[in-house]
Amino acid sequence: MAEKGTISIHTENIFPIIKKFLYSDHEIFLRELVSNAVDATQKLKRLSSLGELKEDIGSTRIEVSFDKKKKTITVKDRGIGMTAEEIKKYINQIAFSGATEFVEKFKDKGDAKDIIGKFGLGFYSAFMVAKEVEIVSKSYQENSEAAKWVCDGSTEFEISVAKKKDRGTEVILHIAEDSEEFLDEWKIKGILDKYCKFLPVEIQFGATDESVEDGKDDDGKPKYKTVKKDRIINETEPLWTKSPSELKDEDYLKFYRELYPMTDDPLFWIHLNVDYPFNLTGILYFPKVKNDFEVQKNKIQLYSRQVFITDEVKDVVPEFLMLLHGVIDSPDIPLNVSRSYLQSDSNVKKINSHITKKVADKLGELFKKDRKSYEEKWNDIGIFVKYGMLSEDKFYEKAKDFALFKNTDNAFFTLDEYKEKVKDNQTDKDKNVIYLYTTDEGKQHAYVEAAKKKAYDVLLMNTMIDSHFINFIEQKLETTQLKRVDASTVDKLVDKDEKIDSVLSEKETEKVKTIFEGAISNENMKVAIESLSPDELPVTITMSEFMRRMKDMSQTGGGGYYAMMGNMPDQFDVTVNANHPVVSKILKSKKEEKKQQLAKQAFDLAMLSQNMLTGADLTNFINRTVELAAE
Repeated sequence: MAEKGTISIHTENIFPIIKKFLYSDHEIFLRELVSNAVDATQKLKRLSSLGELKEDIGSTRIEVSFDKKKKTITVKDRGIGMTAEEIKKYINQIAFSGATEFVEKFKDKGDAKDIIGKFGLGFYSAFMVAKEVEIVSKSYQENSEAAKWVCDGSTEFEISVAKKKDRGTEVILHIAEDSEEFLDEWKIKGILDKYCKFLPVEIQFGATDESVEDGKDDDGKPKYKTVKKDRIINETEPLWTKSPSELKDEDYLKFYRELYPMTDDPLFWIHLNVDYPFNLTGILYFPKVKNDFEVQKNKIQLYSRQVFITDEVKDVVPEFLMLLHGVIDSPDIPLNVSRSYLQSDSNVKKINSHITKKVADKLGELFKKDRKSYEEKWNDIGIFVKYGMLSEDKFYEKAKDFALFKNTDNAFFTLDEYKEKVKDNQTDKDKNVIYLYTTDEGKQHAYVEAAKKKAYDVLLMNTMIDSHFINFIEQKLETTQLKRVDASTVDKLVDKDEKIDSVLSEKETEKVKTIFEGAISNENMKVAIESLSPDELPVTITMSEFMRRMKDMSQTGGGGYYAMMGNMPDQFDVTVNANHPVVSKILKSKKEEKKQQLAKQAFDLAMLSQNMLTGADLTNFINRTVELAAE
């Protein structure tokens, strides 16, 4: 005889709320139902291991199926099952306190994860897509009677005796008209692949065609036939559940290719395996990052007991490691979890710190074990290391021993090694060690070469993060300054207070300045006459290190003061070499027009070296060069 009743909750509004506010994440229903089936199966296995079952448990495979005509989706397990009393206990009583407060809190919100996570509504997510849900279950207990539960999405249900031979539970969803998109093989498979790919119990969904050998033909060649094979959608023992001692490099690479097909092999990886003071397993890979699209596409996947939660792991993984790929699994993170939970949970904070430490330890180990190989990978991993040093003080303390500088000769140095290399020759009059760098060796080639003529070393700082890293490392290193090679003339870059006599008189110097100011006629170009070596260029155009940094910082995310500086017009220093023969030639010219022409030519040459000569100015320079050559 059927028994009717009412689901024990404190408000009639619960199901409309579930439907409305969970709908944005409506595919989650399948994850919840399959996860429940896995839990029931795991409980049965546990009872069996404790000797509580008299018979062999046999197959524990979970089956997911759908019937397009009947408009149903079914999740069937051979787990622990439920009696009628257990169904009434676990299904009919939505046991949360303060239902009224719940309604008020979430009536204007759509955070499905927060609702489910706080109130244990996993099963009831089925009503997001179903107009009616049936449960047919039989307990593992001897002589138990199967029971059937039916609910149409209201608070009323019906429970009755059912016919079922095997233990376990079947959940049958009668799909609502507005959710018939789920009655599709590839839609269901996509959801199962996303959420259930690594669940610890075998899950079958339909079948696939497979070609197998079937005898020989008349010519003795093998014949083939097509047979149906059960489609198993998951790997029950994914790589991160195994001990690192069991695994080879090829195992890690194979798993990476499964996670991220059509992606270059990673540089290296870290196997996480912690059981105290929190539980954490996983594998993190350092990828070869070729473009921003790959960074956005390939994310770290967060699991809880092998159930996929999300690939938005900002609060679990330190921000500077968001470029990593791989998997993190922790039962200490609830299956349904909100951003606010992640931000406040103490275990999540511990996991975050642990991952930072593990990454630092791994990098340090690689550096010590095989420095040559580490240097070969630096172009790919340098951005991780630098970002980490900028972001985390604890990481900086470890990373300063394995962070590298790379110079224009493709040689690598630790921070301490580089200071030792350059301190004797690149210390200025104020006892500051000057590190010279280039952001583009091609465009700044003339300046790099000028520095090398003085036996100065030049660092290559050309990654997207280097504009920030330069400021940071300068603050960390005592009595150290970083200057771009084109921030000033080579003699001023490392100012050793060495004076070079000028061949010009004071009057001639003023005359040269007037000529060049007239030829340039640009208020953003500040002209100065300096006594430099005759071997240096006649005119050099530079932007001060301070101004350039402000500009660079504004372009790479610096706000406030940096943004203000970034909006200011470019200001350049034009240094005229008083001792260069070209300057003497300009002064000796009898016609003012000729002086202006030669000064403009020398200035445009300097502009050309900085890739600043374009449009009409470039055309005029070419024409002028031809005229001068013809004289």
